[in-house]
Amino acid sequence: MDFIPFYANGEFQLFYLHDWRDPQRHGEGTPWYRISTNDFVHFKEHGEMLKRGSKTEQDLMVWTGSVIQAKNEFHIFYTGYNPSFKQLGKPAQGIMHAVSQDMVNWTKFPEQTFFAPSDKYEKHDWRDPFVFWNSDTNEYNMLLAARYKKGIPRRRGLTALCSSKDLINWKAQDAFYSPDRYYTHECPDLFKIGDWWYLVFSEFTDKMRTRYCMSRSLKGPWRSPERDDFDGHAFYAAKSASDGKSRFLFGWNPTRGNASDNGDWGWGGNLVVHELYQQKNGELGVKIPSTVAAAFNKTSPVSFGSGTGKFSYNNGILVLDARETFAAAVAGTQPDLCSISATVKFKKGVREFGLMFHTSEDLEKSYYIRIEPANSRVVFDKWPRERREVFQMVELERPLKLADGDNVKMTVIIDGNKGVAYLNDVIAMNFRAYDLPAGNWGFFTCDGESSFSNIAMKTL
Repeated sequence: MDFIPFYANGEFQLFYLHDWRDPQRHGEGTPWYRISTNDFVHFKEHGEMLKRGSKTEQDLMVWTGSVIQAKNEFHIFYTGYNPSFKQLGKPAQGIMHAVSQDMVNWTKFPEQTFFAPSDKYEKHDWRDPFVFWNSDTNEYNMLLAARYKKGIPRRRGLTALCSSKDLINWKAQDAFYSPDRYYTHECPDLFKIGDWWYLVFSEFTDKMRTRYCMSRSLKGPWRSPERDDFDGHAFYAAKSASDGKSRFLFGWNPTRGNASDNGDWGWGGNLVVHELYQQKNGELGVKIPSTVAAAFNKTSPVSFGSGTGKFSYNNGILVLDARETFAAAVAGTQPDLCSISATVKFKKGVREFGLMFHTSEDLEKSYYIRIEPANSRVVFDKWPRERREVFQMVELERPLKLADGDNVKMTVIIDGNKGVAYLNDVIAMNFRAYDLPAGNWGFFTCDGESSFSNIAMKTL
């Protein structure tokens, strides 16, 4: 489930909620575990860090929080969640504290647990503490996912604020960010690049997204950019960390029920790391981490010997001429774990173009990363679509504004039944692909002409 990133000892320390999804074998509740990495390719397991409590304790489920180093110690602030407490009239969620000298052995302080102020906040929605030092006020601040007791139910969510001088006694302050838009603001995260502050949170009210807003002051006002999310439905609960040079965003690509493309999106999945960077206008862009891109260093020869429609491949450039029709060129069998990249140039009026993978020999079945200039979007799609009555629906899409003559830089990482597409080092789109487990790969164009250059198929 959720990852809680923290940079220490020259590595990213990734705490995470460990859910076995099998309470009969492993018992009820979720502890915190930890892995570490310095390149997002190789990871070291460190095992359990925070044990779950008993069925009668507040932290039966050790839910999301944050890690901070202060006073020569490491501090974890986390959510203690016990759903059975609702029936007892007690708050189901409380903010709890643990301390360690070595980031391995942690001591809990349950007597320091504190709950949502009952005068204005819902008592069962008080979670995901993010703690930081506020140099403007010379105190520690804590951001939380909370909900007002009054208002339109789906719009009561806010980022709450508490303050403390000693990391022990906390006092609720006025709301940090309250736009009256979402049910709640999960997994808050805050950082500064240059003159801009960025507040990150996740919401499941509108489109299941990790979003951000920005301000030049911690006091606001906060504004949401036109593209205020980092990824699509298949990336959630993301939090960031920096090594002092670059900032990275750690979220999860959710599994789907019954390991099926039609299965319900699960809660939790596989780690995905994006690199964040600040654009000229202050807004944030998303790209593949350089260490991940460099890890795919085995290049396979590329040729296009089969397909459909009119296409040519000369001097490393694939041209697909599909005016008033469809054309596709197949490069051969796709490895289970690989990176596929290309630069695409399209002519005015082209309807769509992109990458196809896990494609059948007859080209009938396939997954697609499809770019639609007229619709200003890129989508993840599949044929045949199987969900009844909504089989025309595209489930995953991201905004992508393009002008005639623009080049599109595309990199797609595929790892078995999961993957992520990066476009122009600005847009990211995670996806799941269960039902077509293997096949060929290639490129396609519909109703227009496009050319693909710098084509590369790479493996680890």
